[in-house]
Amino acid sequence: MTRQLLQPIAALVSGTVFGFGLVLSGMLNPARVQGFLDIFGVWDPSLAFVLGGAVMVAFIGVRTMYRLDKPAFDETFQVPTKKRIDAPLVFGSALFGLGWGIGGFCPGPAVASLSVGLTESFLFVAAMLVGMTIHDRIWSRRG
Repeated sequence: MTRQLLQPIAALVSGTVFGFGLVLSGMLNPARVQGFLDIFGVWDPSLAFVLGGAVMVAFIGVRTMYRLDKPAFDETFQVPTKKRIDAPLVFGSALFGLGWGIGGFCPGPAVASLSVGLTESFLFVAAMLVGMTIHDRIWSRRG
């Protein structure tokens, strides 16, 4: 099989495994996510295990990446080169955290939860797309 055929198959399999993990972990339930983020209220620490597992998988993946010459389905690894913590990064991180806390979704689970048909999912994804469009058309052209 050629790389052009294997790349979308690998993406589909990876996305399916990711989506299954989101369902299994409860990340598609915004009330559960908000319960995890509500550390001063009725805190639900169960998603801490999901977070810990994700950090371990990412750590192993990054360490493995540095040992490889190139990825299986691309010419180079797509790794961020910017390492400076600046105002746009802090602002964007705060905005992401606010959206996550208020909506109970982050981007991956929000898109996956569209399949469940929750009204909140559609509203969140619409607001996310508007925010991304505003960033691409206005904010990113400032500098």
